[in-house]
Amino acid sequence: MRTVATVLVVLLVGASGLPAGAVTAADQQAEGYAGTHVSFETSNSAIVDYAVDGETMLQSMAVQSQSSAESQGQVSAGLSLSAVTELAGSSLGLDSKTEVDAEVTAESGASMQAHDNSQGILVVRTGDESQYLTANVSSSARAETESDQRVVVTTEDGTEGAFLVVGDGEVTVNDNGNVSAEVGSDGKLVFRSYPDSRDSEDQQEERSISEGKAAGEVYVMQTGEQGGELAADVVQYSEDTAVEVTETSEGAVTITAERSQEEGKILLTSVSEQAISSTEDLEVTVDGEAAARASSYSELESATDGGDSSKFLVRQQSSAEASADVLVAVNHFSTREITMTEGDGGNENGTADDETSTGLPGFGVGVALLALLSVALYAYRRP
Repeated sequence: MRTVATVLVVLLVGASGLPAGAVTAADQQAEGYAGTHVSFETSNSAIVDYAVDGETMLQSMAVQSQSSAESQGQVSAGLSLSAVTELAGSSLGLDSKTEVDAEVTAESGASMQAHDNSQGILVVRTGDESQYLTANVSSSARAETESDQRVVVTTEDGTEGAFLVVGDGEVTVNDNGNVSAEVGSDGKLVFRSYPDSRDSEDQQEERSISEGKAAGEVYVMQTGEQGGELAADVVQYSEDTAVEVTETSEGAVTITAERSQEEGKILLTSVSEQAISSTEDLEVTVDGEAAARASSYSELESATDGGDSSKFLVRQQSSAEASADVLVAVNHFSTREITMTEGDGGNENGTADDETSTGLPGFGVGVALLALLSVALYAYRRP
């Protein structure tokens, strides 16, 4: 195990009893959040019943600073990551909530931001001090280590969720079959759920997030009932990058990304069909210059490594969410404006290539004129 002074996450999977610091019904307060996709409540020391599209992914999640946990004897310094199983949490409260997100802050200096998008993303930021964090997952869930940066939890009905370490840290399944992670100061623990399915493309995105290649995610989506207004949700992964959706309309989305470092980054976007109904003729520009369409994820990533131009990759449109995933690799930064525009699939006049203003599909002007002359000649020759 790497010797990293860091966040410890313990996700108690399959435990028969509640861990130290776990939340009982008597501890729960009335504060909570209920959005289109995400819902949860808060207690004095934890987020409880964190659900995505009605499926409870986390029964409770608590956070504590490393210094406090070690001084109080909750965790022994130098303890193997796989040997840690219990942790008490710091006092926390629901700090803010909007139609697209909610943020819970802890006295330890950490924060937990829940994003009300289709993946129910939860981002835990450690702040200036290393933190310990524990969560209790359903006893029927199964945890599996995929790498030292990623652990996947699968619920009883097959829904998967991935825990990702961003920054200095490590994550693993511990000796009791639970999940433990450690993340340093200014690091993050990211949870993404997959209500439909999790595939190899999702794993590629997860790797980009963990490795710092993805600066953030942008969701342009409908709020409330079907036909509701468009809203934008931005998930920040890179602290030196600011991303904002500056314009949304039918057929076009504009995003402004500002970054203090010149190095290129990837933006993961999910766009509702209310904004972009078809990606077949999608055009993406960066500061007015056309970005090339990449044919693979590796080609997309290469654009951030000193490529001559920015590139984009369109993932298969999701019928369940009526949205499309468009991944944009910006080749270099200061402040860049990214515009996605839906093509009309035809010529400049918006008509199909084989249709003219005569209304006769499949005929050009010359052919149509010849047909009319033939009819006139026929009429003239009739007795």
